[in-house]
Amino acid sequence: MRSNTWIVMPAYNAAKTLEKTYEDIPDDLKPNVILVDDCSQDATVEIAKQLGIRVIVHEKNLGYGANQKTCYKEALLMGADVVVMLHPDRQYDARVTGVMSDLIELGNSDIILGNRIRTRREALGSGMPKWRYFLNRSSTLVEDVLLGQTISDFHSGLRAYSRDVLNSIRFEENSDDFMFDQEFLIQAVALNFRIADIPIPARYERDSSSISFKRSMEYGLGGFLTLIHFFAFKFGLSRTSKFNKKTLA
Repeated sequence: MRSNTWIVMPAYNAAKTLEKTYEDIPDDLKPNVILVDDCSQDATVEIAKQLGIRVIVHEKNLGYGANQKTCYKEALLMGADVVVMLHPDRQYDARVTGVMSDLIELGNSDIILGNRIRTRREALGSGMPKWRYFLNRSSTLVEDVLLGQTISDFHSGLRAYSRDVLNSIRFEENSDDFMFDQEFLIQAVALNFRIADIPIPARYERDSSSISFKRSMEYGLGGFLTLIHFFAFKFGLSRTSKFNKKTLA
């Protein structure tokens, strides 16, 4: 188990939190960590190299989605059977990455998400802004109903994917920005992959990264538009290739 699991970190200005995040990763997974730096302006790259992490650097800032694209392509090149995407800002609990990998290797699910919102009291008590909590709960409910899912935290940034998922989903066609995450899950639903989640504590610390209210609204609108495109495809009103299975050469 876990012999071919790789953890990928899409990083931007994560120097203050990277080491603590890395320390929380299970020891057997520490040798299999890839950090893709999106042209940080701090010491993220230097710290990652000191920790012995495999580092790839974007020469210019390409965006959160573009960063993930590089992460997944590199992990697949390394022969990963399971890929766990972990933010290096310590907002998510790195200790559970091994459990997420185990669930996929056992054939339990194809995708595992970290669920930060077990109760409203816990989420808000951990520092999640009220407006963010409301947007997360309302949009997750709408997306679950429309997509026929029971995902608890549709917008989690802690995710584990099987190799088959990454080889099947046309993630290269997705946004280079934050909308990438929602597009990816809707594509997974379109291809009938099994999505599950596990509980993790919510962490909103001073050095944790967070997008603004305006950016969150843009992200939400992007997810809504992706849903429209998906249903247009589903009912034969669109011929987009985005929701088809990728054909490997």
